[in-house]
Amino acid sequence: MDRRTFVSVVAGTCLLEPLVVRAQQAGKVFRIGLLFPATAPAPRLREGAEVLIASLRDLGWVAGKNLIVETRYAGVNPQRQRELAAELKALPVALIIAVGTITIRAARDGAPGVPIVMVNAGDPVGAEFVASLARPGGDLTGTSAAGEEVLAKQLKLLSAAAPQLRRVGMLMNSANPANGFFFDAMASRAKTLGLQLDRIEVTGEGELDGAIMRAKGGALVVVGDPLFNLNRERITALAIRSRVPSVHDGRDYVVAGGLISYVSSRLWHWRSAAGFVDKILKGAKPADIPVEQPTKFELVINLKTAKALGLTIPQSLLLRADEVIQ
Repeated sequence: MDRRTFVSVVAGTCLLEPLVVRAQQAGKVFRIGLLFPATAPAPRLREGAEVLIASLRDLGWVAGKNLIVETRYAGVNPQRQRELAAELKALPVALIIAVGTITIRAARDGAPGVPIVMVNAGDPVGAEFVASLARPGGDLTGTSAAGEEVLAKQLKLLSAAAPQLRRVGMLMNSANPANGFFFDAMASRAKTLGLQLDRIEVTGEGELDGAIMRAKGGALVVVGDPLFNLNRERITALAIRSRVPSVHDGRDYVVAGGLISYVSSRLWHWRSAAGFVDKILKGAKPADIPVEQPTKFELVINLKTAKALGLTIPQSLLLRADEVIQ
């Protein structure tokens, strides 16, 4: 049997348990899809999904009463993601919630005509998911990661942590449609900081070792991607071994040994997604619902890693951090 999970949540039942719950109450029941770029319910996905369900409940959408959530774990293979998006469309579902740029594109291509709620889209305009943030104009809307602005800030943080830096590698998954836009935008930002930005793309985890070695003598910006998140311990260990300071898009990386993380609040994206679902189920068209961008960002620093790399983090940077890992 294909690896997939049919999920509905009732009362205290956890969202990501492998079961289907039939609505027990008369009246219209909406079925929605949730497409994850993972093969199993990792803790961060579980937490995000639970926030989504709780936020939907606050808006009057109760699993087992007027809502059924179908969850699919598609992994990081775009073809598999498209197949499961098509499967959700065939059920049918009223909409699909898709997480991350590559999965969002797969959901769009695999389920044409189905409304897509984007969660943490890197650059929805550059990826041609929407015509503009204010007027999406199609079947997609949701939250954007404010990618260009976040990456620019990550570069500044790296430069502040390691003032001697002259070269930075940008680690990207070649399957991500936003790569070109991000790299071009960030190359100009790097110049203002006196940095040379190198493009380092990989097509799979087998290329990670060589990719990180290419950053030796400089630093590394790890662009948010499910492929990298699945291999975060390997990436951070290789970076430390190669004495490469690294900046990431999530606390999990810093806990694993990355130097710095700067990213928007992950749970904000899930709470916001519930609002988009509510509007669409009530009849609004994605084309008319503006894409939302985060306003709160979290900075996490690993002092143990800084010591291993021979870096002294400025006190001014430490005071700005939301969390410092000793």
